[in-house]
Amino acid sequence: MMKAVELRELTLEELRMREEELTEELARQKIQLSIKRLDNPLQVRNTRRELARVKTILNEKKKAAEPGGSPQQEQAGESTAT
Repeated sequence: MMKAVELRELTLEELRMREEELTEELARQKIQLSIKRLDNPLQVRNTRRELARVKTILNEKKKAAEPGGSPQQEQAGESTAT
């Protein structure tokens, strides 16, 4: 399991590949869990959380790459809008 700091060092392409790997791994784990062949059921939770981390960092990088946009600026704008 990679930490968020380590994931932020990866490129967009590497993050997309990691996202695909984790999605496939999660599907396999869910199947194994349903037929009672998964040794440690907590693996599903850990994989799901790591996938969420990867997706979050991908979205942060995409928003930072957009012209004039950073995640911090957008969050501040959303809270003041009425």
